[in-house]
Amino acid sequence: PEANCIAIPAGMPFDEAAALIVTFATSHYALRDRAALRPGETLLILGATGGVGIAAIQLGKAFGARVVAATSSPEKAALARDQGADATIIYPADLSGRDSQRAVTDALKAEGPIDVILDPVGGPLSEAAVRSIGWQGRHLIVGFTAGIPTPPLNLLLLKGCDCIGVFWGEAAKRNPAQHRANMRQVLDWVADKRLQPLIHAHFPLERIADGI
Repeated sequence: PEANCIAIPAGMPFDEAAALIVTFATSHYALRDRAALRPGETLLILGATGGVGIAAIQLGKAFGARVVAATSSPEKAALARDQGADATIIYPADLSGRDSQRAVTDALKAEGPIDVILDPVGGPLSEAAVRSIGWQGRHLIVGFTAGIPTPPLNLLLLKGCDCIGVFWGEAAKRNPAQHRANMRQVLDWVADKRLQPLIHAHFPLERIADGI
């Protein structure tokens, strides 16, 4: 639809434009419209070196938050720090056991209190993260690449926190004017060098399946 089209600013390379829209639009909508992230708050990003995660690191800093990036390897933690994360947590690949989940929660609590969790991962990592959230925190459900999470709902009561769904595509369809306003801010911040899309790799069109 024409309403979804956004003009590329002069001087922006096409590959950066291609890497910008979905990732930064999702994270911007999540942090600004759904969580109302405030300066000085602590933002925890799960799966922090995926496309949405990297965008959230940069946007979190642009919004004035302290950013804690959770990743699955030292190499990814280094990338998260390069992107601006203030602190990193490395979680184990296997979080099926209660001991490993408790260890992750304890590590996150040491960085807390966590005000906002941006969660594109799901699975058992979600519960470990929610257990670290501060009073009246906001848990943003962006995706569930590790499985649909099932955190005990009593945690929401005990923490006085909100669990918030983030469906950017539907939100942009229902409120295109707000989507365009959000993207204007993103593009302005790119022009000011406050945001920088990260290009992980280039693929020719005939290898699009490999790229995905």
